[in-house]
Amino acid sequence: MSDNQQAITEDQWQRAARIWDYHQMRHRPRPVDVAIGLGSHDLGVATHAAELYRAGLFPTLVFTGGNSPTTVGVFPRGEAVHFREHALGLGVPAEAILLEPNAANTGQNITLSQEVLAAAGLTPATVMLVCKPYMERRSYATARKLWPDVEFLCASEPLEFDDYLKSIGDEKLVLDMLVGDLQRIIEYPKLGFAIDQELPVDVRDAYTSLVQDGFTSRLITS
Repeated sequence: MSDNQQAITEDQWQRAARIWDYHQMRHRPRPVDVAIGLGSHDLGVATHAAELYRAGLFPTLVFTGGNSPTTVGVFPRGEAVHFREHALGLGVPAEAILLEPNAANTGQNITLSQEVLAAAGLTPATVMLVCKPYMERRSYATARKLWPDVEFLCASEPLEFDDYLKSIGDEKLVLDMLVGDLQRIIEYPKLGFAIDQELPVDVRDAYTSLVQDGFTSRLITS
């Protein structure tokens, strides 16, 4: 752990694990018309998307995403560009991949990917959203709001919480992200950005407690 990382207590870990479980939709993978790989700091999204493609679950894969403060240093040419290159290296053919290199948030990931698909003559009825494990629920809520006539499934690397923390290597960042995504699940329906979803009391309590503990770098402010 680097000097600027915060040590995570066992109690904080337990609360974060509760939020981690809530974020995952646990959809059962099945064949769909297309998949959308949502850009982020986590290259595992592209890895898993390639695995699902090779398993025959979809014929077309869109990678979407420009840059954010979290990713610009890791993927300087843009999230989608780096994800595409990674998938090509894992055996996904170039003709199966569409690129959307401009999205700056999840809403744009959905709307701009829809435009890219339409330009390619594709009007899918079923779409798989491939994303970080803790981004499933927010991605689903956003997509359902912005593209209501499509059936969405979510998929992410099948990692346990401990294993995901190790794969990223920055526990504080992951907990900040968990908290930030949950805040968006709570607040975005009020702004018209996403559908409303039930929030269990224990998950809300875990969120409130982690905010009080300072896991706040990914929170939006009014």
